[in-house]
Amino acid sequence: MVCSESGIELNMGELSEVVWCDDRLIVVDKPAGVLSVPGRGADKQDCLSARVQREYADALVVHRLDMATSGLFLMARGALAQRSLSLAFAGREVRKRYVALVMGRMPENEGEIDMPLIADWPNRPRQKVDHDIGKPSRTLWRVIAFDPASDTTRVELEPITGRSHQLRVHLMAMGHPILGDALYAPQAVQDRATRLMLHATHLELAHPFSGKVLQFRSDPPF
Repeated sequence: MVCSESGIELNMGELSEVVWCDDRLIVVDKPAGVLSVPGRGADKQDCLSARVQREYADALVVHRLDMATSGLFLMARGALAQRSLSLAFAGREVRKRYVALVMGRMPENEGEIDMPLIADWPNRPRQKVDHDIGKPSRTLWRVIAFDPASDTTRVELEPITGRSHQLRVHLMAMGHPILGDALYAPQAVQDRATRLMLHATHLELAHPFSGKVLQFRSDPPF
């Protein structure tokens, strides 16, 4: 399988979900229910970053996806690439879009959610909206389709900021929780799906060394 920008054939091994790899970065399609990075405890050491590192020892974490979220996950190859990509994320130079299936009909065809978020410490890992001391958090949204039979909306989301659980909390605060969200949705909405219906579908960034704009897409599995 040719998967590098230079056309070098690289061994994918067990990583059948690799979308792209070259000598500077790797993009993997993460399944739902898999940790991005190791958690606490021996039972939480299997994760996507460890699986990638078994094939590519120089692969380093740049960002994370929630365990329940599926979709495009980026890793750097080597410390220089990691620094460059981390700065790009911090400078909001990496564009990410998600697709979610939410309860109810959105009020408009598109809009922006601007609600400050902070950790809900007594209920960790939950986050909450806090207009007094929360950190600025913005999400753009656009309706893809509404299904009146199920009273659900398929919506595209673009986080402008990158707070923990931002999309899940913002949609819940709007009154449109994501189906299958075990942390934030009411039980009846949780029960509408066997997984969190949130998928990282689009990733756009400048290559950390060539500067070439790269775009990746992964269609939602729902």
